[in-house]
Amino acid sequence: MNCCNTGGLMPLEQAQERLLGAIEAISHTQTLAIEQALDRTLAKTVSSPIDVPGFDNSAMDGYALCFEGASAAADSQFTQVGKSFAGDPYDGPLVPGQCVRIMTGAALPTGAQAVIMQENTEFNEDSEQLTLGQACKQGDNIRRRANDIARGTEVLAQGRRLNPADLGLLASLGLAQVEVYRPIKVGLFSSGDELRIPGQPLEPGCIYESNRFVVKAILARLGAEILDLGIIPDRTDALEAAFLQAASECDAVISSGGVSVGEADYTKTVLDKIGQIDFWKLAIKPGKPFAFGSINGTPFFGLPGNPRSAAVTFHQLALPCLQKLAGERAPTSPSFVMPAPINIRKRPGRTDFQRATLSRGECGQWQIQMASSQSSGMLSSLSRANCYIKLGRERADVEAGEMIEVIPFDRWLI
Repeated sequence: MNCCNTGGLMPLEQAQERLLGAIEAISHTQTLAIEQALDRTLAKTVSSPIDVPGFDNSAMDGYALCFEGASAAADSQFTQVGKSFAGDPYDGPLVPGQCVRIMTGAALPTGAQAVIMQENTEFNEDSEQLTLGQACKQGDNIRRRANDIARGTEVLAQGRRLNPADLGLLASLGLAQVEVYRPIKVGLFSSGDELRIPGQPLEPGCIYESNRFVVKAILARLGAEILDLGIIPDRTDALEAAFLQAASECDAVISSGGVSVGEADYTKTVLDKIGQIDFWKLAIKPGKPFAFGSINGTPFFGLPGNPRSAAVTFHQLALPCLQKLAGERAPTSPSFVMPAPINIRKRPGRTDFQRATLSRGECGQWQIQMASSQSSGMLSSLSRANCYIKLGRERADVEAGEMIEVIPFDRWLI
């Protein structure tokens, strides 16, 4: 076993770099119909096989005009020779002085130089003469072929998690199938003799287990398959069996609890025997007792037992690794700065993720309300929050009005 930084706390940024550097994406892929590919991760870059649009077309309902020179003056007259509808284009070329009634999206006839809005014209049905109400120049209201996407252009990169708009884009290119990475499989369990499943009666000194429910919900959004081993008692033989089963059947293992320094925290002891710990204890609050390593080549993430600590460390540390394992190029979480609404207590030494609620005030300005308690054992304030306040490792107490970093919760927590 190689246990690093046991005498101190590893900075968050160093831990994140180490974590991501140790993870390799799975290689197995699947080919799916696009309607089955929502939230799956692209295994190959998609380039357009066609031009979009595939022909010059009208940007509005009006008249397609053919005229001499660069423009047609107001009061110019044209003879209507036909109509062009979407899916039923006008068949034939135009010569100067002719026009075609045209609908939005319809193909532009050969020889047409511009489209004028029908509201800016007068049409005499008896003579089929069109009179312009304003000047019109070449190119007006025309969407050119390949104006959106040219054939061969990269449209979706490998590693992208497909959203609803992406599926529509693939359909617009005529692609019925797409190659994606297979779902990763994650083994999950919690440890602790005091834990009970919701619905069971509580004996004295026991609590309901909640960490797996948070993690499983996020894993479900990730599209992972889950091997849920439930609650494992605080015995080294039981923990060893759970770790070995999960490592042999899954792409990653996540445990909750047992990574602290109490007499009944056996996770580290078991991993000393059957695995390798890359690091343990981080300069992060909440979540200092977070462990990472491997068991027979399968990465494991040891989350703290405290509910908020488990949620924050899973979200900030384990989840990006699982996204990379699944082949996804995880986007950077957006953040911004704004004045602290109140004095915030902070001791230097650990990066602090405090909970808060971001909302708009009566005048439309953004405002922050800090959670009433920042206890690592309280999940209720995380449920009510919609953002983190991130305070850097060396930062001390913050006075009201000082600038702080705000990180809105992403799709995994909202």
